[in-house]
Amino acid sequence: MSRPVPIERPHEHTPLAPFTTLGIGGPARWFARAAHVEHVIAACGRDATPLFVLGGGSNLVVADEGFDGLVLQIAIRGVTTTPRGEDVIVTAGGGESWDSFVEHAVKQNLGGLECLSGIPGTVGGTPIQNVGAYGQEVATSIEWVAAVDRLTTSVVRMTGEQCRFSYRESRFKREDPGRFVIAEVAFRLKRGVPPTVAYPDLVGYLAEQHIACPTLQDVRDAVLQVRRRKGMVLDPADPDTRSVGSFFMNPVLDRATFEPIAQAPHYLMDNDRVKIPAAWLIQRSGFVRGHADGAVGLSTKHPLAIINRGGATARDVLRLARRIKRAVRDRFDVNLRPEPVFVGFASDDDDVAFLTS
Repeated sequence: MSRPVPIERPHEHTPLAPFTTLGIGGPARWFARAAHVEHVIAACGRDATPLFVLGGGSNLVVADEGFDGLVLQIAIRGVTTTPRGEDVIVTAGGGESWDSFVEHAVKQNLGGLECLSGIPGTVGGTPIQNVGAYGQEVATSIEWVAAVDRLTTSVVRMTGEQCRFSYRESRFKREDPGRFVIAEVAFRLKRGVPPTVAYPDLVGYLAEQHIACPTLQDVRDAVLQVRRRKGMVLDPADPDTRSVGSFFMNPVLDRATFEPIAQAPHYLMDNDRVKIPAAWLIQRSGFVRGHADGAVGLSTKHPLAIINRGGATARDVLRLARRIKRAVRDRFDVNLRPEPVFVGFASDDDDVAFLTS
């Protein structure tokens, strides 16, 4: 019988800004790393100290005051591959780098994730947001998720269906925020299938390169190049990448709301709904690429990314986000919803309440 692996002693007053891609945020009262699922269970079984689970820090706006509790960084590693009929089940620890995992799948000629290349963060964070880009989302590939239920401090396994995925949503974000800590994710991938090439950006880039029959690797390379053009691949030398990526989700509208702005580029979805690019709405509401607002601004490459231009605070970010959301609402009567998670803010914070309403 194996011995339990002790959790490391939590560190006090650890700055959180270095753990985020935005580079903003005050300290954690306590900070520890969880390299094994036993560490997660131990952290969940502590006293009533507030707990926040940290992955890659790519989708967070941390309050300037920090987080008055325990921040637990998920560092569970390991990747295993199991044939399952014509498919392959690839399982990864929640602390694995997401892009490295996608790279591994592509090198193994496994299709289903190639369009999700270049997205920062960890494997464990992808089910929460139902991460998606360029015509793919993790919901279509996730076989199961293993997580620690904080209510029972036990490990549960949920199928993709039980995760209740929808556009950029899941039960982890919607019905049960904070309840489950994802330790491991299994993906059902397919060997030798043609890659997904649906979005105009990818079609255009592949045409530029004169690639008529792209491989999975071709599509991964194309996605990375398209994302770099938009400042959406992390690069310490590029200030445009000091962000949370896309700050706002592309709104999905019913037909009645869409009709007055039918001139907008759009994508037809199920249930007679229409998805509109948030970037289009933002630019036509007066916020162009490179817009500056003190220490924050918009990327010079993509208007969806609010960037830290140097020395910015979380309150600076929220102020600009509010201005953008209000301008889009006033002009188009469309309500933008933020993608990032807001950490350490008071439950009645006016800025966060406005952005998430």
